[in-house]
Amino acid sequence: MSRARNHLRAALSLAAASARGVTTQVAAQRGLSAWPVPQEPSMEYQDAVRMLNTLQTNAGYLEQVKRQRGDPQTQLEAMELYLARSGLQVEDLDRLNIIHVTGTKGKGSTCAFTECILRSYGLKTGFFSSPHLVQVRERIRINGQPISPELFTKYFWRLYHRLEETKVDLAVVEVGIGGAYDCTNIIRKPVVCGVSSLGIDHTSLLGDTVEKIAWQKGGIFKRGVPAFTVLQPEGPLAVLRDRAQQISCPLYLCPTLEALEEGGPPLALGLEGEHQRSNAALALQLAHCWLQRQDRHGAGELKASRPGLLWQLPLAPVFQPTSHMRLGLRNTEWPGRTQVLRRGPLTWYLDGAHTPSSVQACVRWFRQALQGRERPSQQNFTVTLDQVLLRCLEHQQHWNHLDKEQASPDLWSAPSPEPGGPTSLLLAPHPPHTCSASSLVFSCISHALQWISQGRDPVFQPPTPPKGLLTHPVAHSGASVLHEAAAIHVLVTGSLHLVGGVLKLLEPALSQ
Repeated sequence: MSRARNHLRAALSLAAASARGVTTQVAAQRGLSAWPVPQEPSMEYQDAVRMLNTLQTNAGYLEQVKRQRGDPQTQLEAMELYLARSGLQVEDLDRLNIIHVTGTKGKGSTCAFTECILRSYGLKTGFFSSPHLVQVRERIRINGQPISPELFTKYFWRLYHRLEETKVDLAVVEVGIGGAYDCTNIIRKPVVCGVSSLGIDHTSLLGDTVEKIAWQKGGIFKRGVPAFTVLQPEGPLAVLRDRAQQISCPLYLCPTLEALEEGGPPLALGLEGEHQRSNAALALQLAHCWLQRQDRHGAGELKASRPGLLWQLPLAPVFQPTSHMRLGLRNTEWPGRTQVLRRGPLTWYLDGAHTPSSVQACVRWFRQALQGRERPSQQNFTVTLDQVLLRCLEHQQHWNHLDKEQASPDLWSAPSPEPGGPTSLLLAPHPPHTCSASSLVFSCISHALQWISQGRDPVFQPPTPPKGLLTHPVAHSGASVLHEAAAIHVLVTGSLHLVGGVLKLLEPALSQ
């Protein structure tokens, strides 16, 4: 790829991601001036998606960028130049009423809760999130719905041509993932900020300890702008406090959802899983603060419940959630996050957990869901196919090792089977010199789903079985169990790319 093409690709990615910090964005009273609408009679949505895919950073280029990464502050400053090339200025972003949320896990769910709460008050909302699951237009939502293919097509080509017309010799700037010098920090005047749960993730970019990651995530704090965080381990919480104090950012610790429920009926959440209660508690504080500062929900400055609690962080206000807040929490939907699809004898559980603590939370949710039952399109060019398959085999080795050594039984062991029921899905004895019967590796998502469903899912019906799919003796034995089982519960987790691929097959309407 030529140097000019590299510049264009990076500019497109950054300009498109310039609203990344607008994780939950409510329209301001004054709108941005509209650009003239270009005429693109021959361009369709799929043309825009194909062009976007050709501009996507590939795995080899990502490795090159990591090796040649320059001064991070310079990269952030260059973001302003890319924004200007798209036709906007930083001052235009200052006029938006932005809620900026960061974190390692739960930030998407937090924003989904927050956005739904604000919509329950009758507000018009804009929501940017990344990555998408099935279609790229999911990243930009207006009033809770992904923008239409027509709207995406119009603005994609408008941006594309603007960047084509303003090519300059600029250094490539990497699209960040929420660190101190991430492109989202071009947002200078958010209304309120939030930090969801922190853990170890993206260590090559953010740091190899949770304290270093906390320092990076605290980069969204702005002078005088209220910020909220959920309960964190002692080290990260102290780091967030110190960063906030350095720039005079008032930082508050969110009370638990139990504290907000006290004296009233329990809060019903649209997202399953005990860990979602922490995200909902943060969302309530973000929405409450935004409404106060916009003078839509009572006047007055934010007042802490108590001064100086854990690590000298004041406790955020304890208030009784309004009927609008309760409605928003109950109606929240966020595909691919603790999502359940019930289809005939199959029940699919999907969650994009990808950090150690989020995987633990996912396992707890899955086990609780099973116990409750007993009681009554996208393409990813950032990695190569070889890298994906090698990673699958590595994961299989780790899984088999855990199974063999019975490591972390509380985390990985399944709920107790019913009396007389099978203790393992794959019942065939191990053939000599073959992999463990506790796991199988498939070459693609559709093959795995076909083996799991055995044609019993009323929606997912592949035309013909892939040749040789069931020739493995262990897979053949497991297939017979799946074919005869009265009920099958399937957990899909580990990556939003995986969850998105599964959803695309199980819910074809999402691709329409």
